Amino acid sequence: MGVDTRHNKDRKVRRKEPKSQDIYLRLSVGQAVQVSGKGTNSTFNRVVLKRLFMSRNNRPPLPLSRMIWKMKLPGRENKTAVVVGAITDDVRVQEVPKLKVAEGCTPRKPCKPYIRSNGRKFERARDRRASRGYKNKPWSLPSY
Repeated sequence: MGVDTRHNKDRKVRRKEPKSQDIYLRLSVGQAVQVSGKGTNSTFNRVVLKRLFMSRNNRPPLPLSRMIWKMKLPGRENKTAVVVGAITDDVRVQEVPKLKVAEGCTPRKPCKPYIRSNGRKFERARDRRASRGYKNKPWSLPSY
């Protein structure tokens, strides 16, 4: 009788392409591979590709305070910060210096509520938005 070896740890499991069928994501992956050159061992290009392959839940966001701190390091003046994930707002930061940023996505953009006006007569609850099927219109007198 031979020894039954476990082969589940023989290969490294990682994504080699994005699972999403989004054409813009796939175009950016293709351009990243083309720019990097397949023979280049650039750490930057490897990290960008790895983050582009990640699912949206696993793609880490970057707080604004950390990006400011990283861009203040010596030798990073007049450089462009490349962020594959989202940059989240940080309420602790009072003043934001001038930065050049290339960002892939913005957080919570599609779930922003539709608000026509900030007055009291426009309802803003989830079930009273135009995108949710019906909307409470402001009360008015009938015209005869």
